[in-house]
Amino acid sequence: MFILIAIVIVLLYSLLVFYIGWSSWKWMKPLVSARFKWFYIVALLFMSSSFIWSRFVSAPFFSAVGWFWLAFFSISLLIVPVVHLALWLIGLTSLPYHRIQKWTGAVALIAIVTLIFYGSFNAYNPIVRKYVVNIDKPAGNLKELNIVMASDMHFGLLSGRKHAERMVEIINELKPDLVLYPGDIIDDDLDAYLNKGIDKIISNVKSTYGVYASLGNHDKYQGNMEQLIAALERSNMDVLYDESVVVNDELIIVGRKDKTEQDRSSLAELMTGISTDQPIILLDHQPYEFDKAVQNGVDLMLSGHTHRGQIAPAHLITQAMYENDWGLLQKDSFYSIVSSGYGFWGPPIRIGSRSEIVQITVRFTGATHSIEL
Repeated sequence: MFILIAIVIVLLYSLLVFYIGWSSWKWMKPLVSARFKWFYIVALLFMSSSFIWSRFVSAPFFSAVGWFWLAFFSISLLIVPVVHLALWLIGLTSLPYHRIQKWTGAVALIAIVTLIFYGSFNAYNPIVRKYVVNIDKPAGNLKELNIVMASDMHFGLLSGRKHAERMVEIINELKPDLVLYPGDIIDDDLDAYLNKGIDKIISNVKSTYGVYASLGNHDKYQGNMEQLIAALERSNMDVLYDESVVVNDELIIVGRKDKTEQDRSSLAELMTGISTDQPIILLDHQPYEFDKAVQNGVDLMLSGHTHRGQIAPAHLITQAMYENDWGLLQKDSFYSIVSSGYGFWGPPIRIGSRSEIVQITVRFTGATHSIEL
């Protein structure tokens, strides 16, 4: 059954590549030399297969080419059908069809390249998104807490040193009381994270009460998880792997294993012995089980994973899949905040979404003291 599904996927992908390749050549043909045809065919075959080869050959070059190809491929799937539809509609009118068709290739390629640059800008130029949350519980002497959250960094091949340096700079400018990373810190490759020195870069994040993280579905390592966690904790963060911690005797942070982990504890098990009189913040990479969070006294749940679809119209899929696929959701006294992520998965582009760092102002309306940080 698995082999049959794999064959169907490969055939479908091949048909789509042929559709994009044939359409692009048809539109480029009037603008280029005929000798360019063979170069075009070889380049198309190489780029479209590089994504597949990168799954089997551990070579950064294949991976980089494959991801950039997927960027072009994804955007082409948005543009090419629209161009075909437009040409068909033009053919129904008295407009000079052949003259318009001649320049279709140039217009389509300009649109694709423009969207790639626009998507790349969105991926590599994060914004700070701000939310305010009111928790009706006392938090010791705290009346207000400045939390900065970054998720889905996917540090590795294409989300590299400069992206990490930018993240550290932005976080430190926000002067956080607490920094939280709800998963997908690396992109399945701990060696790339370490070899690029990203661990040393993000260890420069400054925070009054520390940096805490949970792990996501891409925080994997060929060795054991203890080695991965140890490497991440050398980056000046405390990894909560189905664990909880009391911060400064004023609030509790619970970090869950990712939903893909077969041995992860239930939330009820993790909350055993934890007093719900104090504010409780839950780090859970994938935004599921809100009702269970409410039942167990969680006040604020922070997640990522969805990327808000990353490339439109995939955001329509994430909206259908998740109760909250991006932004702030309030259910009575419970809050869910889902980030679109600081990095990206696969193609280094974002269309319909934006790389972001989240700043959350938490106001403890049940506080009995008025001392502020």
